[in-house]
Amino acid sequence: MKKTIAILTALILAAALLAGCAGQPAASPSPAVSSPADQSASASPSEEPSPIPAEKTDVSVAALIGPTGMGLAPLMDKQDKGEAENNYSFTLSGTPDDIVAKITSGEADIAAVPVNLAPILYSKTSGKVQLLAINTLGVLYVVERGDTVHSVADLKGKTLYASGQAATPEYILNFILSQNGIDPAADLAIEYKADHSELASLVTAGQADLAMLPEPFVTTVTSKDPDLRIALDLTKEWDKIEGGGSALVMGVMIVRKDFADQNPDALRTFMDEYKASTEFVNASIPKAAALIEQYGILPSAALAEKAIPNSNIVYIDGQEMKDKVAPLYQILLDSNPKSIGGILPDDAFYYTKQ
Repeated sequence: MKKTIAILTALILAAALLAGCAGQPAASPSPAVSSPADQSASASPSEEPSPIPAEKTDVSVAALIGPTGMGLAPLMDKQDKGEAENNYSFTLSGTPDDIVAKITSGEADIAAVPVNLAPILYSKTSGKVQLLAINTLGVLYVVERGDTVHSVADLKGKTLYASGQAATPEYILNFILSQNGIDPAADLAIEYKADHSELASLVTAGQADLAMLPEPFVTTVTSKDPDLRIALDLTKEWDKIEGGGSALVMGVMIVRKDFADQNPDALRTFMDEYKASTEFVNASIPKAAALIEQYGILPSAALAEKAIPNSNIVYIDGQEMKDKVAPLYQILLDSNPKSIGGILPDDAFYYTKQ
């Protein structure tokens, strides 16, 4: 019996030992030390390091309050949202003199200016600015309280109030009158007022029944007085004369030559983004009008929404830009050489790189 018990005890102990060994996990081999290259190769796509974003180029843009600056509003919004491809800073000014100071000092890299100011700056800076794009076509209209003017010929013998004396509006008006057989000095009386605001106030007050005004003042006065109507669109009158060979350009975009030479990629990016910005203004008028008010380019979205269709906001660059604006510069030179800086700009004035 004792032997039997001893044998059973030994068998039980052996079985327990076997069970214990089966329950132990097998020892895993020590992991091999991998090189950084091995770790990179074995990493899953989601574990790859994120690429470092390219550094954005700082670009300073200046513009005048009014139609020449309206096309920038969507790009300004894009910048504020962090979605612009360059790092833009924008400055709005009330007078061209502010723009001249910013461009000549290098404070602004790009600027939206009246069409005649571009060659003046080109001459003044000895070729250190270039014409980048056309951004605004004709914005001049003749408004009338009444119904007597339906053609340029109907202006003969009348008193026309106007603004923009010794500037592009005067030269354009004189050219259109002359091409229609009307002597600006003898066949009608043209009374110039100091600025657009003063003339708009006179029209609204009923003290000027026939006046040449630009947008957005046309929208302002016709909205306040239902008896006022647009009698003549001077852009259409220009096209009748020129036959589509040139355009009645009112606003342009210029760039400092140093900036253009040193930052060709950033400049091309600006041109693409600005073109898209102008297209948004024309395609999404209510949204664009809200942005134009938001950035102080015009005083109200309601005014902007009504003014946009008559403001001829465009984007034209390259050879087409040159073909459309060069004849206008010749006309301005013939009217008054000082209006474009005393000399017709040469080919280097036009930025036509693509």
